Amino acid sequence: MLTITDEGAKRVNNFLEERGSGVGIRVKVTTTGCSGFAYGIEFADQIDEGDNVFEDKGVTIIVDTKSLIMIDGTQLDY
Repeated sequence: MLTITDEGAKRVNNFLEERGSGVGIRVKVTTTGCSGFAYGIEFADQIDEGDNVFEDKGVTIIVDTKSLIMIDGTQLDY
């Protein structure tokens, strides 16, 4: 499960409102370099089959199963 702080939720909702579209944010982990990982957050326009969806403080947080293994329990902040 992923959660978000009050300030984080406020900022995400403002960004989505300014953008005018989107169902929430997508959080992902990708491999980089020889032995590292990169964390990414982007606007999500759709929920794909197999995505894990969490709702917290009015924000929809979407994460694929492979990434969730590495970031389960994370709280997002701004």
